[in-house]
Amino acid sequence: MRVFKKPTGINLGLLFLFFSPAVFPQVSVKGKPNVIVIMTDDQGSIDLNSYGATDLYTPNMDRLAKEGVRFTQFYAGAPVCSPSRAALMTGKTNLRAGLAGNVPIPERAEKSGEHGLPTDQITMAEMLKPNGYYTALIGKWHLGHREQNLPNGQGFDYFFGHQRGCIDNYSHTFYWDGPNKHDLYRNSEEVYYDGEHFTDLMAEEVKQVINHRRNEPFFIYWAFNAPHYPYQGTTKWLDYYKDLPTPRKEYAAFVSNTDEKIGKVLDYLDETGLAENTIVIFQSDHGHSLEERAFWGGGNAGPYRGSKFSLFEGGIRVPAIIRYPRVIPANQVRDQVVMEMDWFSTIGELTNSEVADNLDGKSLMPVILDDTKESPHEVVYWQLGNYDDTNAQWAVRKGPWKLIGNVNEPSGQGEKKDLEKLFLVNLDNDIGEKNNLAKSNPKKMNELLQLHNSWLKTVRTEMKQ
Repeated sequence: MRVFKKPTGINLGLLFLFFSPAVFPQVSVKGKPNVIVIMTDDQGSIDLNSYGATDLYTPNMDRLAKEGVRFTQFYAGAPVCSPSRAALMTGKTNLRAGLAGNVPIPERAEKSGEHGLPTDQITMAEMLKPNGYYTALIGKWHLGHREQNLPNGQGFDYFFGHQRGCIDNYSHTFYWDGPNKHDLYRNSEEVYYDGEHFTDLMAEEVKQVINHRRNEPFFIYWAFNAPHYPYQGTTKWLDYYKDLPTPRKEYAAFVSNTDEKIGKVLDYLDETGLAENTIVIFQSDHGHSLEERAFWGGGNAGPYRGSKFSLFEGGIRVPAIIRYPRVIPANQVRDQVVMEMDWFSTIGELTNSEVADNLDGKSLMPVILDDTKESPHEVVYWQLGNYDDTNAQWAVRKGPWKLIGNVNEPSGQGEKKDLEKLFLVNLDNDIGEKNNLAKSNPKKMNELLQLHNSWLKTVRTEMKQ
């Protein structure tokens, strides 16, 4: 039996009492706020202008940063797609959410018994529905393929998108393990829009949900499959970036195409008069890809080491922004350590919804409203792989200290690196994670190792009950 409690924190009705009218004018928020969570796919740590990219054009993502709060130490729940999405949807680490790694295709899932996000987990949609929200998922699911594991079985009133991890953006076909599979659905019905770019279809679907539900609160989870491979930015953007080398050119075109569609929805919120009563959250699911299907690269982690699949910073430190006009500050930056799981409790507080009391995520409202507040997390944990897998990659961070176990670092071009089993770093002194301090500082290494072991023991006990 799940126990629920009302989220604690500052009541929205009292928010404005803490700020001078010159900074936050006295306004009334009409009804419950709408919520749009935008997740891009495989977008590099600094791949928008507000995070340092100088060769990209991302005015709409940057508009969110100018009109809201962006985070500089925001961590994805995992460095790959399915477990990151599980962390977002449940407010828990992917292990506690019951999803150790990527969901296999249905043909393999039936054999392995790995069916995706367990149905007994409370999703963000299921948290909001009892509070009167219409819930919609537009885009990529990748959290299970059985009827009960698909979006309509996990709290979403409406689903338009693909079930698997990626599709061709024109044929909407999953090209991975044969046989190739057309993968575009409206709820449970397979639909066909051959030749129409998937980002165009998504933007129109988001606008239709907004238009038809403008008189009741809505929650839209807009899960892009971009700039995940196959890189398929439109001709307009490929021409714009024609002077960039491959694969940056192809990747950049897909990023700007994504940004353009985000802009269309932001403009539509303005046109419908809903912008001021709509929370918009943005993040990438994890770092950029160095896979062969991504031309061995294209994204940029800036000063950070690592990429997708790795628990070095470049695999898990991602751009993340929240905008809620006249309720949270505008054009602000927060440097505290925060996590993908925190969106669940943050949305719960802002919508005055009931949330479970067993989450890993914490509301970010104290940090958002006061940049002097400490991080809500003293220690943060990751593990990619089953909790009984001794070879699973894991990491723990406490303060500036971070320890990675069973280190993995894709290098592109299929090359393999010989890496230490344990890698210790002080991020304040070595943001590029170049120097392994495990041998020179065994005391700190053992402290973090014990934290990881204790946490993993607790997870094992909980999940085996």
